[in-house]
Parts: sequence; structure tokens; C-alpha cells
Amino acid sequence: MFRALETCGKPVAVALEGLALGGGLELALACHYRVAAKSPRLQIGLPESKVGLLPGGGGTQRLPRLMGAMKALPYLLEGKSMTAEEALANGVVHEVVEPGQALDAAKAWIRTKGDAVAPWDRKDFKIPGGGPYTPGGAQVFIMGNAMLRKQSYGNYPAQKHIMSCVYEGLQVPIDAGLRIESRYFVKTLQQPQARAMIRSLFLSMQELSKGAARPKDVPPYDVKKAAVIGAGMMGAGIAYVQAMAGIETVLIDVTVEAAEKGKSHAQGLLEKQVKRGKLDRAKADAVLGLIHATADYAAVKGCDLVVEAVFENREIKAEVTRKAEAELAQTAVFGSNTSTLPITGLAEVSARPANFIGIHFFSPVDNMGLVEIIMGRQTSQETLAKSIDYVLKIKKTPIVVNDSRGFYTSRCFGTFVQEGLEMLAEGVAPAIIDNVGRMTGMPRGPLEMNDDVALDLSYKIGEQTKKDLGDAYVAPKFQPLLEKMVVQLGRYGRKNGKGFYDYPADGGPKRLWPGLLELVTPTMTEAPPAFVQELKTRLLYRQAVEAARCFEERVVTDPRDGDVGAILGWGFAPWTGGPFSLIDSVGVAAFVAECDRLAQAYGPRFAPPQLLRDMAAQGEGFYGKDKARAA
Repeated sequence: MFRALETCGKPVAVALEGLALGGGLELALACHYRVAAKSPRLQIGLPESKVGLLPGGGGTQRLPRLMGAMKALPYLLEGKSMTAEEALANGVVHEVVEPGQALDAAKAWIRTKGDAVAPWDRKDFKIPGGGPYTPGGAQVFIMGNAMLRKQSYGNYPAQKHIMSCVYEGLQVPIDAGLRIESRYFVKTLQQPQARAMIRSLFLSMQELSKGAARPKDVPPYDVKKAAVIGAGMMGAGIAYVQAMAGIETVLIDVTVEAAEKGKSHAQGLLEKQVKRGKLDRAKADAVLGLIHATADYAAVKGCDLVVEAVFENREIKAEVTRKAEAELAQTAVFGSNTSTLPITGLAEVSARPANFIGIHFFSPVDNMGLVEIIMGRQTSQETLAKSIDYVLKIKKTPIVVNDSRGFYTSRCFGTFVQEGLEMLAEGVAPAIIDNVGRMTGMPRGPLEMNDDVALDLSYKIGEQTKKDLGDAYVAPKFQPLLEKMVVQLGRYGRKNGKGFYDYPADGGPKRLWPGLLELVTPTMTEAPPAFVQELKTRLLYRQAVEAARCFEERVVTDPRDGDVGAILGWGFAPWTGGPFSLIDSVGVAAFVAECDRLAQAYGPRFAPPQLLRDMAAQGEGFYGKDKARAA
């Protein structure tokens, strides 16, 4: 259809005033003249690769012919968007005008200059930068393939196929190139990665971002004023996103100085936005003016919602709960931003446990798109609805889970870090552990990730778990190592510049701490392919089996929450579509068999729950036939 438009013999112009993404841009590229409005709403791009696909309407052929392969490939492979000005500089649009003038400009071109022939249909057409067999073009693909492998580790078929489309398509006329693209599009669509990523990162993400889990019979709740208790990095980040959403925000800490320090963090984030041109000065000043820093709990009066973001300590959380509730209206929501402590236990000090709920943000709050909402045993459906309305207002994606130690995200994320520590205790070289961790598609290796979240936090969570479980507690093999790192050596991770890695004070690259080899003696220092595959399987399956346990225990009741929450919350390998999609892609029966093998080899932490055995026997998956199970 697009090619027919392009060769119809009439000049065709397109006026772009809003979004031109995916097929929208491919339609525009098939027109002979493109005018874009200089508007912050306008986005131009081909985001298909973000959901496991490739542009299938000519995008891989026309964009490189306009920009050249070197410039076009990052937009194709990463799904980045352009502004109107960037599109003009790249030759993607011909003209940029003020908002509201694009249509008139497009018509003017038709009347005065209209040309019905696309550049690549002319005999003298040359690809900017040269084709694959020119000196410049050859270098693009040699280096491009190496860089792609380094970044994707071969986990994303769509990106590999995009490279093939561009490489093969630029060697032939446009019609042959479009046929090549169509074949690779079908091939990509048939891959399990594409099906999983489309479902989780496109369909499920949209549904949850529109409040799919919200109780339908509760009237909308507009949070106009909210308090944040605790002005540390997390609390300050929450205050910032609230103010950005136009919510009057009270930021409370033990002293006014501490509260002001939290407000200054928000100010720093606003300054970055101004410098990048994403926010004007007047808007930034108005946002900052919405944040009131104080030590006085009387300022909580009139708030529609409170988020407590103090230390992971029951006594401190109990104290601030009582102080805040004394000032709150009966209809207001009290949310605890805890990552591990069960909400039902924290709600015991509340005068109104029906209004008490977990609202778990992720750090850094301004960059992380997920909020995990945790239902306590007495939390009402009305409170859930109000909390979802609040999360949607601050432009985050909510998932809803039930109460449990560590809830869903912290509990499953912890297994990735712990499995890396288990490998370290077994004698696997630390560099191998983290390199393989990244090869799975996780954003960092498990030792790096442990440093990022803080070793002392992992140690404290373990000590609290030991205290709470008593005789039922089983110490993991790595516990003595973690205790020595934290208690004896004071190595807390990135936050104090020393953990499994050393972090130079001058901001230089981190390096594995040499002293680690004195604490654990590596016996496995080589990584043949079969060994790498075994480690990858352990790291991914350990997380997925824990997610399945959460489903069996009804901590998670909807696989959409589980998959989207895993990808957004702790970076679970996006190519899988999330842990539940991974299990479905492997096949539940095959996954159970592999878990049984791993449990026999490494311990009961891999043992599959009875739920998975039942699903395997009935031929079910988490999506499709089992929809009623989740409901």
C-alpha cells in the first residue's frame, strides 16, 4: 500500500503535528514531502524493536536511504525518537514550521513544487555514506555487528534481523529491499521473544498503565495534596514526581534542615530538566514551589494521601504512622514505601488499617516507571482504587500484589543476587558470574547489583528474616562471606565506594576488589559454552521459579503484574517477556523437568511448586487457558 502511494504519479505531502511512530512514520516516509510542527508533543521514530519486532512497512529500507546506515541504525535498533529539529537535521523531514502551520506548508509545496518521484526511484540516487560494499559502509556493518553483539548477547532476534534487512536491502533496488524486509518481519514475528515482548511490553503495559487492576465500583479519587515522610533519596524522589504531577507536596523529616536537603535534591533534578531544554524556568520554579519542607506533622492536615519513606525499621515506621494519622482525615490513604516488611504487620499500629496500604517505589524514583502496590490483610478495595488513581496521576505503572515478606519484586529480585553469591561460594570466579549475569539480559551481574542495592541492606534483611523465622530459618551457604564483608570489613557496596567492587573517588571505572580472592578461592576460572549456559539457566530459572511460588501463594494473582513488574522493577531480561512468559515459552512441563534437575544438582531452592506440576499435567500455561486461574 505504501509503495503504491509512493509510485502513484501524484505528489503526496504529509503534515506531522503529533506522533509519527512505527507505521505512522512509515506512512510518512512513503510520502514525497514531509512537514513537521515544532511542538513538544511531536515524536518521530520507529519503536518496534522495543517490543521484539522490526519495522515492517518499509522503515528498514527508507530510513537508511534518507539518513545513511550509520545514522539510521541506532534509531532502528534502539527505537529512539527524534524531535522535529533532529528529523530535519537527519533529512527525515523537509521542513519544520510552527504548530498549526504544517498542513498549510504541505499544501503550499503541492501547489508550487510538488514532485512525485521519491529519491531512491531516481537513476542518480546514492545512499548517504555509501552502501555495504563501499569503504565507509563496510565499516558500519563490521563495527555495528560487533557492537550489537556486545549489547544484546544475541538475545534479541529482532535486532539481528534489522541489521540483515539494512545490510541486504541497501544492495538492491527498493522493491527488492521491501520484499527482504517482509520476509524478515515474518521470521521475527514467529520467534517466542517477539510474542512475549509484544504481550508484556506493549499489551500488558498499556492495560496496567490504564489501571486494569483498579476496582471498578469506586469513584475516581484525585490526590491534590500529599505528604512524604522521610526526605532521603527515596522520599525526595517521591516528592519530586508528585510535584511534577501538580500535587501540593509536604516533605517531612526529623529536622527542617534534613527536609530542605531533600527539597534541594528535587531542585537539582529540575535544574537538569531546564538545562536539557525539557522544562522552562517558570515551570521548574512552579514545581519546586509545590514542595513544602518541614519537620512539623501539623502540615499533614488536609492531605489526601501520605507516603512514609523512612528506614526499614518497624519502630520508626510505627512512630511516624501514629504522628501522621493524628492529622489525617478519615478518608485519606496511608501508604508505606517499604521493600520487605509485611504490610499487615506494619498496619497493626494504624488506627484505620483499612486505609493502610503498601506503595513501593523503586530507586531512582524519577527514572523508574513501576510502583508496586501491596494489599494488607485489612486493606479495603476503596484504598486500593485510591492508590491506583494516585500512581496513575504521577505517571507510573502500578502492579498490585498481596502481602508477603519481600512482596513480589524484592523477593524475586533477591534470588538473582543470592544465586550469584551461591556461585561465588561454590568457587566460580567473580568475573565469570557477573559477565554471565549480563549475558542473560539482566542489566548488571548479580555481584554488581548487590553492590548497587548495598551489601549492608542485604545483610540486615537476612538478619531480620532470621529473627522473624526463628528455628525455621535456614542459613544460605554465602552467609559467612556476606557477614565478613559487611560486619568485619565495612564493605557496603557502591554507597561507600567498596563492596565486591572498588569504586574510585575520582569517578573512574569500578574494578573487582582484589581482596575478594582471599576470601573465596575460585576453582572454576574457565567458562566453556556448556558451563556458561548452565550458569545462565540457574540465574534465570531461580528467579522464575520464585515468581511461580508467588503465584501459587497468591502474592501475585495476575501474570501481567508479574511480567511487567519484573521487567520494570528489577530489569528481568526483557527478551523473555518476564518470568511467567519465560515459563510459558519454555513450556511448563519442560520448565518443571529442568527445575527438578537443578534442584537435584544445587539444592531445594530450585524445586518447582505444586502449582507448576499441576499445570504441566493439565497442559496449561500462565496465559491463555489458565486465564480463569488468575482471575
